[in-house]
Amino acid sequence: MGQQKRILYIEDEANLRWLVKYILESAGGFEVLPCSSGAEGLRRIGEFAPDLVLLDVMMPEMDGFSVLRALRARPESAALPVVFLTARNEEGDEYLHSGACGVIAKPFEPALLVERVQAYAEGI
Repeated sequence: MGQQKRILYIEDEANLRWLVKYILESAGGFEVLPCSSGAEGLRRIGEFAPDLVLLDVMMPEMDGFSVLRALRARPESAALPVVFLTARNEEGDEYLHSGACGVIAKPFEPALLVERVQAYAEGI
């Protein structure tokens, strides 16, 4: 088994933030740093050095697309894999065209969430 993958998870809903952290750590074996806003995630990314970013789309102040653009503008995170975890599924290819490597729909089944995140993490 390889080294534990680190996931930065940016989500404004506290209950969902902690649920996803619990699921991914307990069932997936990941280390997860939950952040409550795009600004917090951008502030903490350097200290945490994630392997993957899970990112909500609809957040106050700075939406997921803005966070993704900010990540891509920084040399240290320009190539970092980003996966949107969102209830806004109707956009389809918009997420991939924005530079994300994938999309996971909310609501999700816990086992499917772990399976999808593991699949994205294997590409790292």
